[in-house]
Amino acid sequence: MAALALVTSLAACGGGGSGSAVISDDAKVDTTNGLVVDGEVIADQTTYDAAKKQTLTLYTSYQEANQKAFNAAFTADTGIKVEFVRDVTNKLSERVRSEAGAGKLAADVIITSDFAVADDFNKEGIWEPYTAAPVKGQDDLLLDGGAFTKFANVAVTFAFNTQQVPKESAPTSWKDLLKPEYAGKIGITTGTAGGSSIALNRFIQEKVDPDYWTKMAALRPKIFDSGGERQQALARGELAVATAGTAAVNVAVVKDQAPIDYVVPKEGLVLFSFFIGKSATAKNTEAAKVFLNYALSKRGQKVITQVGDYSVRADVDPPVAVGRKLPALGSDQVWVMPAEGEVEHGKADAAIWKAAFGR
Repeated sequence: MAALALVTSLAACGGGGSGSAVISDDAKVDTTNGLVVDGEVIADQTTYDAAKKQTLTLYTSYQEANQKAFNAAFTADTGIKVEFVRDVTNKLSERVRSEAGAGKLAADVIITSDFAVADDFNKEGIWEPYTAAPVKGQDDLLLDGGAFTKFANVAVTFAFNTQQVPKESAPTSWKDLLKPEYAGKIGITTGTAGGSSIALNRFIQEKVDPDYWTKMAALRPKIFDSGGERQQALARGELAVATAGTAAVNVAVVKDQAPIDYVVPKEGLVLFSFFIGKSATAKNTEAAKVFLNYALSKRGQKVITQVGDYSVRADVDPPVAVGRKLPALGSDQVWVMPAEGEVEHGKADAAIWKAAFGR
């Protein structure tokens, strides 16, 4: 397997500004007795003193631009630097298992979008159970006895290039993407790539049309291995429409002024979870604990909503993306993929996708 380079998150050290235009506010950071962010204890003095001397190594399948924005806020608020490896879930899990099998797993913290992968990591001893202090007792967020935790609820929808498609004639439903006018101008990712694919496949089967992918295949969409490649093609005008994450669109518009916009379809947005946990072989243990505590703190979850994804905490408002507040959880415009449903339906739904596209 080709080696992946470590990417250093670009962020200023020290409390205060987030270091990212996507994050619109500053946290209130108090380091007089450990680390307290916006009134929430993130680390005691001993843990924080050790963590500040460490650089966290993160393996993640979270969208690269989104992860950079989150890491930038974390570093600005805590002073702890992050280096990360990012790849699609399937490839990243292969790397994790390969390194773990050789006794050389470099990750301190791992983020994955596939519940089955996270569950297998637990069975294989890759996780070391750790419950982030801000969510102790919230059993709905703690999985496999606390071996790993929900990190973010990511919204999948579709987007359009505003230079190719006037806003007044943009598609408003998933079924609109099947119009002949979009033939050869649609971008999607492979239907076997991870949590986003699993969730979208199930949503299509339950809420849209069981024959949807067969009908889509007839329009000769362009299929990408990663969401980043798909979105770049959309922003360049090589595509008219494409499946997309609200957060990825938000980051691209805010930071790069990309000529794209997302849609809240009539049938709804698709939500699936990313999962986070501490590696059993973490070398930077204190930095890992601080990262996990921060990620599940109210500040960390607000950073996720400012990026454009949904919080996993009930006490954090829905996200704002491209200046628009997204529908609340529980509304009929948000369809949520149960984590366990990934195991129940994932393989069968992927087989339907493969049959439609012949790959």
